[in-house]
Amino acid sequence: MRVVATAGHVDHGKSSLVLALTGTDPDRFEEEKRRGLTIDLGFAHTMLPSGAGVSFVDVPGHVRFLRNMLAGVGGVDACLFVVAATEGWKPQSEEHLRILELLGLRHGVIAVTKRDLVDDEWLEIAMLEISDHVGDTFLQSAPIVAIDSLSGAGLDDLRAALDVLVADTPPAADRERPRLWIDRVFAAKGSGTVVTGTLTGGRLHHDASVVIEPGAHTARIRSIQTLGSSVDTIGAGNRVALNLNGVSHDEIGRGHAVVTPGRWRTTDRFDASLDVLPSLDHDVSRRGAYLAYIGSRELPVTVRVLGADALAPGRSGAVRLFLPDALPLLPGDRYVLRESGRDETIGGGEVLDISPVTRASKARPDRSIERIVAERGWVDVDELELLTGESVEPTIGRWATTDALLDETRRRVVTAVEEAGELGLDLAALDEHERAVVDTLDGVTIEAGRARAADVIDPFDDHPLAALVLAGGFAPEVPSDLDRVAVRELARRGILVERDKVLFHRDTIAAAAEVAAELLAADPDGFTVAQFRDRTGASRKFALPLVAELDARGITRRRDDLRIAGPRLPTPR
Repeated sequence: MRVVATAGHVDHGKSSLVLALTGTDPDRFEEEKRRGLTIDLGFAHTMLPSGAGVSFVDVPGHVRFLRNMLAGVGGVDACLFVVAATEGWKPQSEEHLRILELLGLRHGVIAVTKRDLVDDEWLEIAMLEISDHVGDTFLQSAPIVAIDSLSGAGLDDLRAALDVLVADTPPAADRERPRLWIDRVFAAKGSGTVVTGTLTGGRLHHDASVVIEPGAHTARIRSIQTLGSSVDTIGAGNRVALNLNGVSHDEIGRGHAVVTPGRWRTTDRFDASLDVLPSLDHDVSRRGAYLAYIGSRELPVTVRVLGADALAPGRSGAVRLFLPDALPLLPGDRYVLRESGRDETIGGGEVLDISPVTRASKARPDRSIERIVAERGWVDVDELELLTGESVEPTIGRWATTDALLDETRRRVVTAVEEAGELGLDLAALDEHERAVVDTLDGVTIEAGRARAADVIDPFDDHPLAALVLAGGFAPEVPSDLDRVAVRELARRGILVERDKVLFHRDTIAAAAEVAAELLAADPDGFTVAQFRDRTGASRKFALPLVAELDARGITRRRDDLRIAGPRLPTPR
């Protein structure tokens, strides 16, 4: 199903044309019918002669309702551009065309309405005038079809042109990252909150969890409708109504976005391109009261021109926009910029970076992933996908980085390993990027949490101090002038245990646990330190630290003067 937006000057017959094509009046409000003026968005759909479906978003033509027009054209595939033969090209025709171009539309059909009210010569002049105005725009090759919505003259030709338009318009991309900019919210009796919009970026499923931004409102999809029918799943490029559970209709509104959890990064600032309309009579600078239109949302923004003080009419450059609310955006999203003081469209462009890290005075944004990585140095690839929408293979570990930074990190780690000598480099002293690098180095071995050159013998393999303590069993006697570096390293590796200034070998602790298990098997009510001392043959000097170590490990527990079974007591042999 293709989504097509109408566009054109007020009172040029857009709504009447949609009614003639679909049988549905897109003007939903009594005031619209009374005044004969479209105020808000209208929606209708029909099947074309080929069997293809098309949904229309009918937008207001009056300048006072331009914000509603902008809310309706975000996310559409193509346009039905309407010009009345009786009036020809008008100011709002021009502004709507420029807005559609700024939003990146590339496909459309032109309908010349009210053909019955002019003679053939006047109609030909009107169509030539339209051709002149759309030259050098995306509509320069669009078919121009003259119609009369009341009599139906020309409607078959228009339907045929729409069939070609639908066939030629590429399908909406499925990036497994759905987003629905809400253009309508209401409470349906017996159903709760319902939102509508044009779905882009991926599929939504019945009963799926979603998040509504801004505000991080969580909800569940109770049901999905499209073209008046209920479905279990819906793909990108369709008009969709979602019945949501978990969020009230008065908590959200037009301009909010429904997205899937964990797939979007929200941002309150972004760098973007800005194409300034040549029709302006002034430069664009940071001075001004600006409004940005993104998706279906209108919001006041602060604008900072990057790399220059101002942009002249007809020029293109880069800007940084600061938003009052954090929105779920991606590079490639389009926006339109207006100045509320002058009530004019300034221009628009494409989002380039949703999380700029370079100061505005030095920023030179583009959409390249290489720039994103270079500016950040190291980027987790999952984070990079949130920032760019692109899945990237990691350079090393789970990171993307530059070749230069990777080489520099390797040299730094190799030097640190070499300087650590036979003791080895403690991996805990490395940051997460260096740890990812050390795993890939040739000629480096990692053992017991330390990295050392492969040709260096580990001095703590079969260390004499460990052998001396083990030989002492439950009563180890060691020299007073111990090498404290060796003690700390052997203790770190778990080979030796230091308790109350006494050293024990790990095998001795295991043997002491077996003694405790045998004593408790004989008397489950507990044993005393004296009983443990007698059983091991150790003096009180050694028995007390041994029992304290058993307590600390959960092998025994102290109850008054007794030791009882702890959760980690081994089964006696």
